Amino acid sequence: MTTYDVIVLGVGGIGSATLSELARRGLRVLGLDQFAPGHGHGSSHGETRLIRQAYWELPSYVPLLKRAYTLWEELEQRCGKKLYHEVGVLQAGSSSGQVLPGTLASARLHGLEVEEISARELPARFPGFQCLDSMAAVFERRAGYLRVEDCVHAYANEAQQAGAELLIGEVVHSWTATAGSVEVRTDRDTYHAKHLIITVGSWANQFLGDLGIPLVVTRKPLYWFETARPEYQADHGAPGFIYETPHGNFYGFPSIDQFGLKVAEHTGGEVVTDPLSVRRTEDSAETVRVQDFLGRYLPGVTQTQTRFAVCLYTLSPDRNFLVDRHPEHPNVAFAAGLSGHGFKFASILGEILSDLVLSGKTTLPVDFLSCKRFLK
Repeated sequence: MTTYDVIVLGVGGIGSATLSELARRGLRVLGLDQFAPGHGHGSSHGETRLIRQAYWELPSYVPLLKRAYTLWEELEQRCGKKLYHEVGVLQAGSSSGQVLPGTLASARLHGLEVEEISARELPARFPGFQCLDSMAAVFERRAGYLRVEDCVHAYANEAQQAGAELLIGEVVHSWTATAGSVEVRTDRDTYHAKHLIITVGSWANQFLGDLGIPLVVTRKPLYWFETARPEYQADHGAPGFIYETPHGNFYGFPSIDQFGLKVAEHTGGEVVTDPLSVRRTEDSAETVRVQDFLGRYLPGVTQTQTRFAVCLYTLSPDRNFLVDRHPEHPNVAFAAGLSGHGFKFASILGEILSDLVLSGKTTLPVDFLSCKRFLK
């Protein structure tokens, strides 16, 4: 019977980074997933993910982001492929909202460079983009997007090259832990290790339900629209964008290929009870909401849709991550409830989870993400 140092459940964005980190540290590790890396059933797909440092959600994330940037750059150097594209990110909203004041607060607190742009100045600064007179914008140059599937593949390939085993097509049924070991049962076999790391995304309720922390999974549609106009193309200076509007929060990416501009709504979303039974067809009401957003704020984008996809958010009660060791099993660590803004942290979460499960602590400031905030 083979006993591993660490088993990693789920080899998406966070799991692949964790598997690579552990393998490069010389540990004997096993990654388990029912789908191949880069699959379209969870949260780590759809071509692109925004990455930024002036974090409106909470300034406490900024030190983690600074380290994440370094680790993404190191991964690029090791794999020889460009993963991070620095096109900048434009964030627009009201001074009474969350995005605009939150971005400025993080920038001030952590000394980050951002450019403030009024509603009147915006169309001249970024042709094709506009906002309401009651809104303003902030542009962060040191920001852009990650090629999500390429990142996952780079980490998974690196892990295997460093000696990790990766078993695909196995459905994990359960795990148990004692003081010195863990056991993982799948539909094919039973595996043993000293430690376990759980990074299963939208399947977190199934494997971390004993914590009693409600995680809500939501369906999030992604749209691509045709645009031949240069002001929406990345190679002509178009940025990624986030808009907090009276009708919801929307985000998107400049055109980088023949599919055109990508856009999605960050707010709302249909609740999902089973990640394997997600409706992956379009909903006309959702489509109209996205088209209305484009018509108001990016009016030069056509209404000709070129592509559609669905991904999943796994929302924690306060929309902040859960990154911790299991309170009853210190040899088990996990990341869950990434709430639709976690992929950019994959590089650093791989390092943090490896530290937590092997030494019981990390030097990085993650106490604000502990599950203890929800436990009585």
